[in-house]
Amino acid sequence: MMTKKTLFSILFLIVACIEIYATIYNERIIELIFKPLITCVLAVLYLVSVSKPNFWFISALFFAFWGDVLLLFPEDYFVLGLVSFLIMHLIYIKMIVKYLPKIKTTTKLISLGMFLLYFSAIIYVIMDNLKELFIPVIVYGLIISTFGTVSLLNYIKNKATENLWLLIGALIFILSDSVLALHKFYSPEPILSPVIMITYITAQFYICKAIITKAQLEV
Repeated sequence: MMTKKTLFSILFLIVACIEIYATIYNERIIELIFKPLITCVLAVLYLVSVSKPNFWFISALFFAFWGDVLLLFPEDYFVLGLVSFLIMHLIYIKMIVKYLPKIKTTTKLISLGMFLLYFSAIIYVIMDNLKELFIPVIVYGLIISTFGTVSLLNYIKNKATENLWLLIGALIFILSDSVLALHKFYSPEPILSPVIMITYITAQFYICKAIITKAQLEV
C-alpha cells in the first residue's frame, strides 16, 4: 500500500516536472499555477513524514512560497521576493545553528572565507548592472553565504547522511541564486531559466529531506 510520504513525493515530482516544462516553453499560465505549488506540496510532504512538525521549517517554506509568488512578477516585486527568501535563509540558519557544537574560530573563518570568495566573484561580474539593487543583493549574498557556511560546518562536525543532504541543498541553492544573478544582471540567456528552476527545486527538496530525517531520528 502506498504511504502518504510516497504519494506526496510522487506529487512533488509531478508538480516539479510541470513547472520545469512551463519554464522551458514559457507557458505563463501553467507557471502561475504550479510554481507556488512547489513549496505547498513540499510542506505537505514534510507534515505527513514527521510526528512533531517544526514550526521554523514550516515558516521557512511559508516565506519561500511568497518568494516564489513575488518573483513571478520580477519587474514589480523583485526586492520583496528577495526579502522573502532572505527571511527563509535566516530561518534555515537558525535551525542549523541549533545542531552545531563548539567549533574552532579558524575553521569558521576558513569556511566562511570560501563562500565569501565565491560571492565576491559573482558580485565582481554583475556589479556594474546592480545600480539601486546593490545593497539588497549584497545583504542577500552575505546571508546565503552564511547559510552555506553553517551547513558546511554542520557536516564537518557530523558527517551523517542527513547533514550531507543539507549541505548539498545549501550548495545547490547557492548555485541556483548565482545563475539567477548572472541571468538577471549580466547576460539574460533563455537556457538559464530552466537551470534556475531545476536547481531551486532540487535544493529545496534536499533541505526538506534532511529536515525530515533529522526529525525522525529525534523521535
